[in-house]
Amino acid sequence: MRLYLLALNPTDSVTEGFLPAAARLGLDVTVLTDQPDAHRRTYPDIEILECDVRDFRAVISRISAGHRPDAVFTNSDHLQTQAALAAAYFGLPGKDWRAALRCKDKAEMRRRLAAAGVDTVWSAELTEPVAPGDAPYPCVVKPREGVASEDVVLVDGPEELVAHAKEILTRRRGAVLVVEEYLPGDLFTLETLGDGRVRHVLGGFHTELSPPPYFVEERLTFVPAHPEPVLAQVLAQLDALGVGFGACHTEFVVHEGRARIIEVNYRAIGDQCDLLLARLLGIPLFEHILRTHLGEPLPADLGARMDGAARLEYPCADRAGTLIGAPAATELDVDGVHLTYRPLREVGERHELYRTNRDYLGVLRATGTDLATVDRAVTAFLAERHWEIQP
Repeated sequence: MRLYLLALNPTDSVTEGFLPAAARLGLDVTVLTDQPDAHRRTYPDIEILECDVRDFRAVISRISAGHRPDAVFTNSDHLQTQAALAAAYFGLPGKDWRAALRCKDKAEMRRRLAAAGVDTVWSAELTEPVAPGDAPYPCVVKPREGVASEDVVLVDGPEELVAHAKEILTRRRGAVLVVEEYLPGDLFTLETLGDGRVRHVLGGFHTELSPPPYFVEERLTFVPAHPEPVLAQVLAQLDALGVGFGACHTEFVVHEGRARIIEVNYRAIGDQCDLLLARLLGIPLFEHILRTHLGEPLPADLGARMDGAARLEYPCADRAGTLIGAPAATELDVDGVHLTYRPLREVGERHELYRTNRDYLGVLRATGTDLATVDRAVTAFLAERHWEIQP
């Protein structure tokens, strides 16, 4: 059976998750990408074809000229609509392209949720640096189709709004920005997996952010189950968007018992959280996701363990400069806690300060059975290691 996988940059989710899962399922994989050289270096034994994967017409044409497809899949935030359209064209299982579009386009998401009567958030679109006269302050400025807190900033007044919008639009030629009211509350995620018939809730995470005005995710702690009223509110909003097939990663805030979606990434959670989740739950998560795209129904019970504890920590650069010292990749067990550290920057690399997850120097994944023990192990691990940046 042939799986077409759409990709931009090579990612840990693909390298350590989906490609090994595809091999275990006996699938032949063809990667379509606009960066073939990077993928050939990373996956030398996989068929790599160059394609303008952001254009669904190019994707359909490239697949049509090659092997007969049995599934079209992507875990890229930017390519969900294209993959959904290609799957629909070939009569294959996949996400509703309209739902994928609603999730990717943050302005359309707000309109859809408001029209369905499940949540209304003040929101406006900008193509030039102007401050809407009725904007509520503080408010958030972000790219309409952005991801990973890239160019997401909290502003306190019209002058700040205009200044940040001008700076972002200068760098992102042709982009559209969204300005929306700031939603207070604690930030959480919900991880779901569905086949269009049944939807499994895989728990979620409590997310701790960098200080305002930026929104860099610095720490995530596993939450086995959200309170039922909160879960019901989030699922109702996902239903209004038409989300229910494959993996979905939803970010939302809870304030005074009210749950409000921040954004929906219609894919598996990234930044190695999916790798941690598979280990913690003890299920073949990546195989399950691929099987849905092959048209196979999910079992009524995934057999997931929900009694574990886990935390992810992202050491971040606090300045621009060259990384001249950092710990190597490590895997060890301490007091019943399994720790996995992976560097995300090479020693000798120079970077600016981005105020996004591009500032991550590495990621520490920790799983165990007791959160207090996990926290102690993480704290000790980080205290014993150092990252040095030379301006």
